[in-house]
Amino acid sequence: MAAVREAWQNGYAERLMRTIKEEEVDLSEYRNFAKAYEQIGTFLEEVYSKKRIHSSLGYLTPGEYEAEWNEQQNKECDIKEKSP
Repeated sequence: MAAVREAWQNGYAERLMRTIKEEEVDLSEYRNFAKAYEQIGTFLEEVYSKKRIHSSLGYLTPGEYEAEWNEQQNKECDIKEKSP
C-alpha cells in the first residue's frame, strides 16, 4: 500500500485487487476459505504473473517482456564487446 501522504500510490494496489476479483473470484466457486486461498494464490502465480498481458509492459506477458529485455541486454553486451 501507499506510503504516508502518498495516497495516489494506492491506485496500483486497488487495480490489482480489482483484477483478482474480476478475473478469479467472480468466476469461481470455492468450497471453503482454504480452497479460495489456494486458488487465488495459483491465479497470481500462474495467470497474473506469467500469462496475463499487462499494459505497463506494452501489452506483453511478463515472460514475453523478460525475454525481450534479456535479448536487448545481450545485444548491448555484444556491442560493447565489439567496441575498441
